[in-house]
Amino acid sequence: MSNNQIDQQPLVTLLSDFGDRDVYVGIMKGVIAQINPRLTVVDLTHQIPPQDIAAARFSLMNAYAHFPVGTVHLAVVDPGVGSKRRAIAVEFTQGFLVGPDNGIFSGVLSQSPAIAAVELTNLNYWRTPQPSKTFHGRDIFAPVAANLASGVPLKQLGQEIDPVSLVNLDIGNCKQTTTSVVGCIQYIDHFGNLVSNIPASYVQGKSWYVQVAGLSVPGCKTYSEVKVGEIIALVGSHGWVEIAINCGDAHSQLQINLQDVLEVLFFSENQTSEYC
Repeated sequence: MSNNQIDQQPLVTLLSDFGDRDVYVGIMKGVIAQINPRLTVVDLTHQIPPQDIAAARFSLMNAYAHFPVGTVHLAVVDPGVGSKRRAIAVEFTQGFLVGPDNGIFSGVLSQSPAIAAVELTNLNYWRTPQPSKTFHGRDIFAPVAANLASGVPLKQLGQEIDPVSLVNLDIGNCKQTTTSVVGCIQYIDHFGNLVSNIPASYVQGKSWYVQVAGLSVPGCKTYSEVKVGEIIALVGSHGWVEIAINCGDAHSQLQINLQDVLEVLFFSENQTSEYC
């Protein structure tokens, strides 16, 4: 090994709706450390709203690309825990996904399709052959993620399944017309920004505005292009068109919610825009 090479174990990321009040997250980290204390564990977030699979889907979709190839992403937002929903591990180009088969990974897989997938049926890689009916994060997902990051082959973890059979959480696709793009709100962040499912590529290099809930919202590049307290549309750091209020909470002030429809419209060359 050259001096420039680093002997580093793969990363494991954690995402959940467990919050930081209880010990659930710490327990999962303890289980991972029991299997391999050399693994680096990164908390993506544990503040996903309870049982909000759509928010978890969006958050993981916008985080995975910022980690090294080979990273194991462990995600537990699991309202179906203890039911017949499958526990799965998935290999994709950037690494691996471990968690419930409830659509939580469908955002990632829409951008980087699955290479292979297994249902986690090999009890040898569970913490116990009799897992809790309410805490698969501790008893199944954390030990599997630790073993996977430590080099256990995916196929050894359980029964192979067709990636096509994985649950897809359908939030709808944006639709382009000759003069506009119609989409919906797919995520609301901590600041109350309303993130749509319209990618930045649709508005790049164009003059545009958004119509939503009876409002016409200017399409700009930075918050500072409008006054404090004014509504604005712009492309967020995640690469999606979003609605915001400069130094305010667009969700609470505008009463616009998940799945609400919005439309991006474009100015023609002959039109004069009073917007940004």
